Amino acid sequence: MEIRREKVTINRNEYIYYPLSQLGPEVNNLPYSIKILLENVLKNYDNSEINDKTIENILKLRYGSDIAFKPSRVVLQDYTGIPLIVDLAALREYYKKKSLDPEKINPVTKSDLIIDHSIIVDSFGNGDSIVINMKDEFSRNIERYKFLKWAMESFKNLSIVPPGHGIIHQINLEYLSRVAFSENNVMTAESLIGTDSHTTMIGGIGVLGWGVGGLEAEASMLGEPYYMVLPEVIGVKIIGDIKEGVTTTDIVLYITNKLRARNVVGKFVEFFGDINKLTVQDRATISNMAPEYGATIGYFPVDDETIKYINNTNRDGETVKEFFKLQGLFYDGPKNYSDVVEIDLGDIVPSMAGPKNPDELVTLDHLKENVEKIIEGGHDGDVVKNGSVVISAITSCTNTSNPTVLLGAGILAKKAYNLGLFPLDYVKTSLAPGSQVVTEYLKNTGLLEYLEKLNFYVVGYGCTTCIGNAGPLIPAVENDIKKNNVKTFAVLSGNRNFEGRINPYIAGAYLASPILVAAMAIAGRLNFDPYKEPIAKDKNGNNVYLKDIWPTLDEIKEYINMANDPKLYKERYKDVFSGDSNWNSLSSVNDVLYNFDDKSTYIKIPPWLYLEPVKDIKNGRILAIFGDKVTTDHISPAGPILKESVAGKYLMSLGATEMNTFGARRGNHEVMLRGGFSNPKLRNLMSDENGYTIHYPDGKKMTIYDAAMKYRDENVPLVIFAGKQYGSGSSRDWAAKVTALMNIKAVIAESFERIHRSNLVDMGVVPIQIDKKPELKGDEIIEINGLEDLKPGMDITIKINGMALNGKVRVDTEQEVKYIKSGNILKYIAEKN
Repeated sequence: MEIRREKVTINRNEYIYYPLSQLGPEVNNLPYSIKILLENVLKNYDNSEINDKTIENILKLRYGSDIAFKPSRVVLQDYTGIPLIVDLAALREYYKKKSLDPEKINPVTKSDLIIDHSIIVDSFGNGDSIVINMKDEFSRNIERYKFLKWAMESFKNLSIVPPGHGIIHQINLEYLSRVAFSENNVMTAESLIGTDSHTTMIGGIGVLGWGVGGLEAEASMLGEPYYMVLPEVIGVKIIGDIKEGVTTTDIVLYITNKLRARNVVGKFVEFFGDINKLTVQDRATISNMAPEYGATIGYFPVDDETIKYINNTNRDGETVKEFFKLQGLFYDGPKNYSDVVEIDLGDIVPSMAGPKNPDELVTLDHLKENVEKIIEGGHDGDVVKNGSVVISAITSCTNTSNPTVLLGAGILAKKAYNLGLFPLDYVKTSLAPGSQVVTEYLKNTGLLEYLEKLNFYVVGYGCTTCIGNAGPLIPAVENDIKKNNVKTFAVLSGNRNFEGRINPYIAGAYLASPILVAAMAIAGRLNFDPYKEPIAKDKNGNNVYLKDIWPTLDEIKEYINMANDPKLYKERYKDVFSGDSNWNSLSSVNDVLYNFDDKSTYIKIPPWLYLEPVKDIKNGRILAIFGDKVTTDHISPAGPILKESVAGKYLMSLGATEMNTFGARRGNHEVMLRGGFSNPKLRNLMSDENGYTIHYPDGKKMTIYDAAMKYRDENVPLVIFAGKQYGSGSSRDWAAKVTALMNIKAVIAESFERIHRSNLVDMGVVPIQIDKKPELKGDEIIEINGLEDLKPGMDITIKINGMALNGKVRVDTEQEVKYIKSGNILKYIAEKN
């Protein structure tokens, strides 16, 4: 096929572009997200990896067919980004050993890394909290940050935003994204992939983007196409009007519940209808939580609201508008969707989600009964009572990007303070804005003062409580919980509340709007009816109800313009790539090769390039048997490393005194391996103790890590059995990496979440889907033939003690077969080049 390029002048600048109109009139009815994919493959057409078949599959909407594209950008955060950069450094070492040029290992795709996941809320409730927390962040992570400084100077086309500026997705939304992407005077609609599942947030401003595993992002950085099957596109029609008292958070929790029930896993979701009733920040909140409702993306087409937002955030909206109209990408109504779901905004009421999954919707009128079931068997303590809130965190890019709910929280704080209401003294409160812009507009409106009066001081700029970096509970509270079996809770304005993620000692965590987060800090408990029971008593002893301090939509509108000032964004983002004195004082060496230190407990050269490809499984054993909804948090925790854990004991044996978190130590595969499957909330059905398994044939109980290493020494291949939605949650490539390092050759489950399935394949582990998990003891012998001759989606037989179980290999594309046969995607890239 001959691809036509044309010239166009926009705002007095001349560009080259690839007109979608050359594909004929049928392109007009395609979903907007699919059109962006089409434009991308036109630009990157090479008649090899991206060819006529690719274009035809997309144009004809052949769902399930193989396609490939090359995103405009790659975005990374430090938890997932550092292991990726470590891998690139290891590739350079590998090239040098092979007498190849290590400088060839360099990003060819524009890549931005934002350091935002390492700050921990140790200090809170005072004006010095942010200074103390940032100082602690640097002292804990100096080795990691020196490594990133080396990377910034050594790799081309890699930009790094130092700590203290904000959360990856909010910075991406407010500053990094241009929506219309121009490179070498060639303009296309922007597309991106990121190493964080909530990269989908960018869909709120009409950018096609989603989260992938670090390994896939790494391949894209090095110029490899991103391979996928064309997903179905579900249209979500927005109708109705938002009720007074309903927040954007309520809307997204409602949508998450509805779409998860409709099984949109692995599909594109595209919104249409009355989308003009939602601000761009509202849309971004909804797009952010696409992983929670299971979709690959939650996409809002570009319209006049989008252009207004781009202009308000000090970017060029007029160029975007003209180009998107030229390409037929500007919103003009519904398109040809594979299915349609209707969301009536008028049906939505104030809600929370929990206690352990984002799709567990709990309307406020049912909160009390929901919580009372959970706290059965708990007891009142000496400091806190059963049902108490012990963490109350305004956190996470999901909501901190949205002025409506943040201003609302400030208004509630002002009303509460004026009535003499304060959070209970056992509640750990925190405010972690997603960008410095948030702090500025809260200051400018005078509302930050009232949040601070309620102990919601800024504790840092980064992903805190939502990622598991809430820090320890108040010591007396933690001791009380452990001593008296008090069942307590966290309330956070985040997107993740999986078991064990927020804090290991609480009974559950509820997602809620920043407004409700502040309110529940004042109530200090969740086992009450917010509509019928008072939230607290005022300074005169009178009952105060939630409705008495709740902000109205009109009250919020009085402040909203102050949050949409282009000058504010220009000022706060002018130095986004500059660090503070902590960052600037770090030394680094500008060298092609990184000087790996064998004694380091943070950065260690990984073994991926030396792992063997999978073989047919003979005399295999079962390492673990899991139920439904095993998350990547369960498989590879991100939270604190306990000294008594396998990883903690390993670190202490090396002389480490600061354990830090698993997230911070993702550059060291030895630490991460010992953290695999160690989440205290993960139940292995083979053992009566979480984190343990039974080694066969001797029948001895031991940690999963110890059993895996013993089997490895015995040269025994391993498998895992699991139920539905295996690998849900964060786009955590370490969940697949620890699986591979434990010599697990196949994961057999009833269904897989999209990103983790890809990550397993990229690490050379074969995902196999079965209709129903069989009854197993764990001592069975496993045999799987045909793994050495894989084909995409092939049927396969799993023999369990000689009995046959039918399965389907979830290696979905020919390219993924190549990754498996190479051993993993990194070996494939290294050997290919």
